[in-house]
Amino acid sequence: MLEHDVVIVGGGLAGLRAAVGLCGRYNVGLVSKVHPIRSHSIAAQGGINASLANHPNAKDDNVEKHTFDTVKGSDYLADQDAAELMCREAPGVVYEMEHWGCPSAALRTAP
Repeated sequence: MLEHDVVIVGGGLAGLRAAVGLCGRYNVGLVSKVHPIRSHSIAAQGGINASLANHPNAKDDNVEKHTFDTVKGSDYLADQDAAELMCREAPGVVYEMEHWGCPSAALRTAP
């Protein structure tokens, strides 16, 4: 029987990032239904809340709009300060993971 301090369910970008963040201190197990290359994050079926402005039509892509969409999507139940912090930090985390070699549909630009 395998034993871990932390078990993460999901091999998408969020699960992989959580595993990387915890593996230095804990024995981490990651469980996923699909191979990470087949995750929704990679297949552009998931959402990523980062204003990357990497699309030709993204001139209005900004943190404020992502924050509003996050709060509205939660039916205004989300902690608005936490939503804003997440939206401000997201682009750096996404690019950090991209530099580590983690594939992401969010970083593809339109042709």
